[in-house]
Amino acid sequence: MERARLLRGQSVQQVGPQGLLYVQQRELAVTSPKDGSISILGSDDATTCHIVVLRHTGNGATCLTHCDGTDTRAEVPLIMSSIKAFSDHAQCGRLEVHLVGGFSDDRQLSQKLTHQLLSEFDRQAEDIHLVTLCVTELNDREENENHFPVIHGIAVNIKTAEIYRASFPDRGPEEELRAARALTGGPMISIYDAKTEQLRIGPYSWMPFPHVDFWLQQDDKQILENLSTSPLAEPPHFVEHIRSTLMFLKKHPSPTSALFPGNKALLYKKNEGGLWEKISSPGS
Repeated sequence: MERARLLRGQSVQQVGPQGLLYVQQRELAVTSPKDGSISILGSDDATTCHIVVLRHTGNGATCLTHCDGTDTRAEVPLIMSSIKAFSDHAQCGRLEVHLVGGFSDDRQLSQKLTHQLLSEFDRQAEDIHLVTLCVTELNDREENENHFPVIHGIAVNIKTAEIYRASFPDRGPEEELRAARALTGGPMISIYDAKTEQLRIGPYSWMPFPHVDFWLQQDDKQILENLSTSPLAEPPHFVEHIRSTLMFLKKHPSPTSALFPGNKALLYKKNEGGLWEKISSPGS
């Protein structure tokens, strides 16, 4: 509770793109302090969603994911195995989890997600220590009888393990493509390969978004009320983000070779300046 209070009291730090791996909804990324490219994992725009950080204190392996409650039961084991892939089991240290996000929303979606995450982590065979719980009513503020989340976004420093409130002007690469996958209902996936220090996007498949033309004709209010889990609490750019994602889905009703040449993943690596750069094909 004390950690939640301290976290809520922080001012929001703007995190630049250098050394950052930004994680979108239903994505998972894991790395360790040995990573020469990535020093920060982060995610933002959680309203009813929760951002989960699982870390092994022995080897510093850190996983950050943005959970929206679609399939928590499948997602928690995925988070667990992503961390286990790093550990040599004889190692000292413990597993620590941090849950941040959500608020006291009308539909009680946050509350349900908090409950699901806690019970799933509890069901795992390993000992997992809950270190930060800043979710739902612990992350809620009230204004004119409307409820809002206090914290929308956090970053974790892989080297120091510090977790702090953050916003991210740069959410690339392939922000629209990744958002399209989430909006069409894609499952939780891992997006980064720490061994090669490469971000791997796709190849994805999705079905055409139902009534995309109809949604694109609607005004902001309609989009908010129908395509948001918490219409009153969304950040100002929410509608614009949904519109651009819908435009993308109108242009690409299903992913083709235009998006994924040769039906291969799009690979990105950090350059000398710490920014993402596209690399051609595997093995080049």
